[in-house]
Amino acid sequence: MKTDIQVKDIFEIAKLGNLSPAELGYTFPAEFEAHLATWLSWPHKEASWPGKIHTIFPAYAEFIKQVAFGEEVHINVADEKMKQFAIGHLTDAGAKLENIFFHFFPTNDAWCRDHGPAFLVNKEASVKKVLVKWNYNAWGDKYPPYDLDNQIPVSIAEYRGIPCFRPGIVMEGGSVEFNGKGTLLTSEACLLNPNRNPHLSKDQIEEYLQGYYGVNNILWLKDGILGDDTDGHIDDLTRFVNEDTVVTMVEHDKKDENYAPLKENLNLLQNLRLENGKQMNIIELPMPGKLIFEDMRLPASYANFYISNHAVIVPTFRDKNDDRAIDILSSSFPDRKVIGIDSWDLIWGLGSFHCLSQQEPL
Repeated sequence: MKTDIQVKDIFEIAKLGNLSPAELGYTFPAEFEAHLATWLSWPHKEASWPGKIHTIFPAYAEFIKQVAFGEEVHINVADEKMKQFAIGHLTDAGAKLENIFFHFFPTNDAWCRDHGPAFLVNKEASVKKVLVKWNYNAWGDKYPPYDLDNQIPVSIAEYRGIPCFRPGIVMEGGSVEFNGKGTLLTSEACLLNPNRNPHLSKDQIEEYLQGYYGVNNILWLKDGILGDDTDGHIDDLTRFVNEDTVVTMVEHDKKDENYAPLKENLNLLQNLRLENGKQMNIIELPMPGKLIFEDMRLPASYANFYISNHAVIVPTFRDKNDDRAIDILSSSFPDRKVIGIDSWDLIWGLGSFHCLSQQEPL
C-alpha cells in the first residue's frame, strides 16, 4: 500500500494511468458501509418509459425523500427548468430539501448506477477518495446516444476535486457487487458479453476488476433474469447484506423461465468461497410473479434494493410476495429500516431504485 505519495502525484498518476487504484491502496467499499452521499440523474427520457414517464415521479421522489433523511443526495439535471420540476415533486413528497443538491450535468438517461462514477477510498493516503470513470455504452450500444452519460464521472470528479482514473474499458455499476473485504460478485452473461469488451478474455477482465476496484476474489454467476436488457446485471440477482451474507433471488415455479437460471446461480453460490475461504451465508429471496406490460416480461426483482445510511429501499410490485420480501430483508438488515416503495411504473423502464442510484462513501 503506497501511502507516502503526495496529492499532486496521485492526480498525475490518475492522468497517466501508470498505476492502478489498487496499487495505490484504494478499494471499493460495500454499499452497506457509511455514505457521504447518493448520486442520481433526474429521469427525463420519454423513450425509457414510453407513455408512462409522468407516472414515475411520485415513487422516485419518495425514494429521494427516504435517502435524504440520512445523507446528502446529489442530482444531475440538464438546466434550471428541470431543477425546478424536480424541486416541485420533491416538495410534494415532503423531502428534506436542505440535504438535496443539484448539478447542471446533463444526461441522456437516468441510470446513474451504470453511467455514474465508482468511488474508491484509502483512509491512509493523502488523498482519501478517488473515482474511476469506466466507459459506458448503454448496455452494448442498445440505446444511443449516451455521450452525455459517459461524461458524468468526469464532471463529478471535477466538482469533488478528486483524481479520476480511466481504465478505458466498458463497465457498469449494476454488473458488480461487493462485500467490502475483497470479494466481488458478477455474472458471465454481462461481463463476458461481446457487446461490452470483445477484445478482452475473462482473465483480462478480472485483472481490470482487481486493479480498478481493489478486490482480490472474483466470483462469477451465470445468467440474469428474463426481460433484463442489461444482459444479466448482478443487482437483479444476488446482493451482499453484510461481509459474509448474500440474499439471492429464487423462483419456485418450475414452469417459469427464471426457474432454471436462478437455480443454477443458487447452486454456484453454494460452492463459491469468500476471500477468507469461507462459504457464504445464503438467504433466498422469492421472485415476484410475472409482470407483463404490452406483452413484454419486465425484470421485476426485489434484489434491486438500495442500501442508504438511513434505510434499505425495496421496490415492490403489487405482488403477493412483496410483504415476504420485505420481511426477509428486514431480518437481513437489523440496523436499518426496510421500506418498500411501489415500483410498478418505474420497472417499465427496465430498472428500479438500485439501477437509478450510485453511492459515494465517506
